[in-house]
Amino acid sequence: MEKPGTPSSEQSDKAKKYDRQLRLWGDHGQASLECANICLINASATGTETLKSLVLPGVGAITIVDDAKVTPKDIGNNFFVDGESIGRPRGEVALHLLLELNPDVRGTFVDQAVDEILDNQPDFFSPFTCVVATCLPESTLLSLSKVLWDASIPLLVVRSYGMIGYIRVQIEEHTVIESHPDNEMPDLRLDRPFPVLQKYMDSLDLETMDSKEHSHVPYVVILYKTLQKWNQRYGAPPKNYREKKDFIQLVKEGMREKENGEAEENFEEAMKAVNTSLMPTRIPSGVESILNEAASNTLTPSTRPFWILAKALHEFVTSEGRGALPIRGTIPDMTADSEKYIKIQNLYREQAAQDADWVLRRVQELSQQLGPRKVMITESDVKAFCKNAHALRVLKGKSIADEYKGSINLGDIGAHLENPESELVWYVMLRAVDQFHSEFRAYPGYFQDQVETDIVRLKVCVNRLLADWGCGPIIKDDFIHEMCRYGAAEVHSIAAYIGGCAAHEAVKIITAQYVPIHNTHIYNAITATSATFTL
Repeated sequence: MEKPGTPSSEQSDKAKKYDRQLRLWGDHGQASLECANICLINASATGTETLKSLVLPGVGAITIVDDAKVTPKDIGNNFFVDGESIGRPRGEVALHLLLELNPDVRGTFVDQAVDEILDNQPDFFSPFTCVVATCLPESTLLSLSKVLWDASIPLLVVRSYGMIGYIRVQIEEHTVIESHPDNEMPDLRLDRPFPVLQKYMDSLDLETMDSKEHSHVPYVVILYKTLQKWNQRYGAPPKNYREKKDFIQLVKEGMREKENGEAEENFEEAMKAVNTSLMPTRIPSGVESILNEAASNTLTPSTRPFWILAKALHEFVTSEGRGALPIRGTIPDMTADSEKYIKIQNLYREQAAQDADWVLRRVQELSQQLGPRKVMITESDVKAFCKNAHALRVLKGKSIADEYKGSINLGDIGAHLENPESELVWYVMLRAVDQFHSEFRAYPGYFQDQVETDIVRLKVCVNRLLADWGCGPIIKDDFIHEMCRYGAAEVHSIAAYIGGCAAHEAVKIITAQYVPIHNTHIYNAITATSATFTL
């Protein structure tokens, strides 16, 4: 029996504690999360809700930068302060309560204005994996954006403004190996089977099998055999709906009736799998673009491992792979006898191992040419890269500073804003209230006795912003009135929702799994709708 406190018992306890998330991003993703160091600027309602959703899954360490004191306003919308803490440092109070959620997480508090840090400690943010910023005036945000962009540190700007939620991801380049695509198709290569697979399936004769054996042939064999017949008749695999319908009929012709009168399950599975299993073997256009970029890049000692792996993969595709990516090495579950299923499963696994081994040798050669490196590429890294090669993603971002300087890709912004259902109008409004704050040192509607005056002033800010973008005054007055009605208030339910969403994006960036939003996300709680824009 294991004693409490031993490494194995601690690992077991951790596996139980984080069981649900381990199913999403695995042990390696959890290890990345536990090594992460997150900085939160301002422990507002939105900021603490974001941190809460990072502390609970076990992020390594958090630092809160906040020079504000707890006020009665905070008590009304922030669950991580209480009435007894009024007048105390807000970041310190929030940190104490956040750390109570998970004793595995370390935390520190900095009682200093972020402007002072940017002016006097330019390297302050260097240790952080990711920075989350809330409630920053435009000038401070732009300064922070530049510092983090130059340091290649991801920045998440999170905001709840009345009934509107906003997330902006600033990251220069983000590479994703395990993107976990939805509705992933199996990689069976039936249109161009590798030699040992073809040899094995050719050795099976469905016609001479007895009824029991025939009803337990893996459907991958059934589809292969049927495809050979089809190709003999028509010269090429089925491509459109009509041809696939005829192909299914051809599969059905090979089905036998069982003694109890029921149809063979393996053949029914084969017919259902036609659309997903007979996909032509080709490289997705997005992956092909990545490989072409890797081939054209000149490798240096500072080149990120992803691009070394991509260059080796490109060389595999153009030589050993004969225009195809490495075999993934996994097959779906199917009705079959154990012997045949395991045999086919092993054939795919062995071919995947051979393909990955070729890429590994090339990666090692390239690494030796580059000399000593801080980050080594392991065999497991290569295997994961090859297994997920079909879904590689690279996101190239734009700094917030560039976006605010006018380098904005809104295209037909006028058409977007004329659409009453477009969430882009709230982006314009948020930009306008920031300009309002820069000019008047308060947000529109913050002081109740100035609401009418603020409506006029905000309308001027909106029209000026649109004029800078080459658009006419096409924002309805209803939106301007709504923003003034909010008075920059953080509603806890909105803060909790958008904070949780932002935490998800942070986890994606930290683990390099799943694909984070590309640029800007707007949530409209009025209509319960949201949209993502690349600006």
